[in-house]
Amino acid sequence: MTNTRQTVDSRLVEAPRSLTRHPDFVRLWAAETISQFGTQVSLLALPLIAATVLQVSPFEFGLLATVEFLPFILVSLPAGVWVDRLRRRPILILGDLGRAALLLSIPVAFAFDALTIWQLYVVGFTSGCLTVFFDVAYQSYLPSLVERDQLVEANTKLEISRSAAQFVGPGLAGIAIAWIGAAISVVLDALSFIGSAALVALIRRPEADPRRAADGSAHPAGPGMRREIGQGLRYVGGNRYLRSIAACTATNNLFGNITGAILILYMVREIGLGPEAIGIVFSIGALGFMAGAFLANRVAARIGVGRTIVAGAFLTFPAALLLAIAPPGLEVPFFIGSGLLGGFSIAIYNINQVSFRQAITPERMQGRMNATMRFIVWGTIPIGATLGGILGGAIGLRETIWIGALGSALPFLFVLFSPVRRIASMPEAAEAEAAAPTATGGSGGTDPALDTEA
Repeated sequence: MTNTRQTVDSRLVEAPRSLTRHPDFVRLWAAETISQFGTQVSLLALPLIAATVLQVSPFEFGLLATVEFLPFILVSLPAGVWVDRLRRRPILILGDLGRAALLLSIPVAFAFDALTIWQLYVVGFTSGCLTVFFDVAYQSYLPSLVERDQLVEANTKLEISRSAAQFVGPGLAGIAIAWIGAAISVVLDALSFIGSAALVALIRRPEADPRRAADGSAHPAGPGMRREIGQGLRYVGGNRYLRSIAACTATNNLFGNITGAILILYMVREIGLGPEAIGIVFSIGALGFMAGAFLANRVAARIGVGRTIVAGAFLTFPAALLLAIAPPGLEVPFFIGSGLLGGFSIAIYNINQVSFRQAITPERMQGRMNATMRFIVWGTIPIGATLGGILGGAIGLRETIWIGALGSALPFLFVLFSPVRRIASMPEAAEAEAAAPTATGGSGGTDPALDTEA
């Protein structure tokens, strides 16, 4: 009787070998795809509202990006604790619905001629808080939905969707904005969040209650918010792989956002591109993301996971340099080239480093690991955006792009001169346990298999 039940239970929890036949993953994948396409509208519409409708200064323009990412400094660490304490699927649903409501406030205010930059700041900050909870829960939920050896496939499929949205989305967004206006087009993104929430709600795989043990008894109370946050910080800081990846990504985000904060303003005011042209530039450039998503696994299999991470980090430098050296009259093709190379590098880097992080982290620490990583790597985004806005107003937009480009030569050094470059392949369960530090800090053991040269 017991053996029969165990067999039935194992069949219930065993994931299909192909994720295209995994109905719950397909729902999550579809939800993320819809949301990514909708997000392309707001990514273009909100800066254009600030630049063309509200006519803000370069500092106010850069501050908008800062406000949107400030929650990653203020909220990430507590969010990780709550994600480890609660079921993750409800967090995803509430995050989607909350962001939809916030976005809908923009066209309403515009209709009554009451839209101001301050409302964009409020929407950006509050939506950013919800995004923090959503993203931490999302990355932590995936390892409980698919098996360890399916993480690369899952992240690849999700990255392909993001790449497709970045390829098709900006062009469609530019057309929609040109037809109905930037403020009204935000409704499309709100509808995408509602659709995403509906699909996530249809996921059927039971999610264990983190507050209860397998026998149904309640877990003892945790050590408290501050100590649990400390456990997450020590976990990442105690792992030589995670801390190197965090330093690389954080530095890249810092310099990338010095450029990114004023790039659309530069396109509009100094080059004279309109919404359709900007959307087309981003769409064609996003083919690089798609190529990287399709090839990330093959590149890693060919040269090793670690070398792929290092290569992806390095290629962001020549990609950023193309923006700075674009000659007058040829800016558009140089911008497209930058997008192609930058998208390829980011895709192969992110798929491999995110899958590796998820693979080596125990389920009980997924939320705090992802939150700590987000705190570190996204926390530099508002700093970079603020610097970009300040420098854009003080020394000029083109000069600011040069500073961001030159700084992009530094991040890959953190993974080049670390054990990350020696990771041959994704770790198996035993290797992952060896690579994972304890919650109190320090390595969980040696990990020779991960240090094998590819």
